[in-house]
Amino acid sequence: MAIFPGSTGFPSTGRTHSRRRRDERGVAFPSPLVMLSVLAVAMASITFVATRDQAPTERRVETATIASADQTPSPEPTATPTPTKEPKPEPRVKRGEVYVEVYNNSGIKGLAASTAAKATGVGWAVVGEDNWQGLIPTSTVYFPPRLKAAGKQLALDLGIRRTAPAVGVMKRDRLTVILTADAPQ
Repeated sequence: MAIFPGSTGFPSTGRTHSRRRRDERGVAFPSPLVMLSVLAVAMASITFVATRDQAPTERRVETATIASADQTPSPEPTATPTPTKEPKPEPRVKRGEVYVEVYNNSGIKGLAASTAAKATGVGWAVVGEDNWQGLIPTSTVYFPPRLKAAGKQLALDLGIRRTAPAVGVMKRDRLTVILTADAPQ
């Protein structure tokens, strides 16, 4: 029996096996989902870098009432007595009944502690103080909806100019004060 170059030396079973040489030069394209994910991460990174030093833009939205087209003006004005409304009294804030947490986002050592002491001195129930991680544009008092008046009062007591509704992981049963380098000391 003769062995030829390229043969295995075993008798043939009648099938011919053609061996392909493996080529490492090919490129596998990722699925469209992976490509879109990479594009989304890249766009988010660019947006973050481009806007990280800008203060958030806040604006007041005014609503206007538009008269209905099917309303017709009456030919003669009718005199209607205008009821005199008594001015609604401002809700009194009982400082000792509202919980307050104070966070330092400035890097100034002891700022949260001194502000907490100031708040306690005017009657607020400070229940905690710590450091805050994140981007806060200016010192802010955050309030849940039912404590809006208390949030405004606390901001006045501490000399903080900005108040905002509570967001994210902030507790909804208390006021949250986050201090930055512009905090009154």
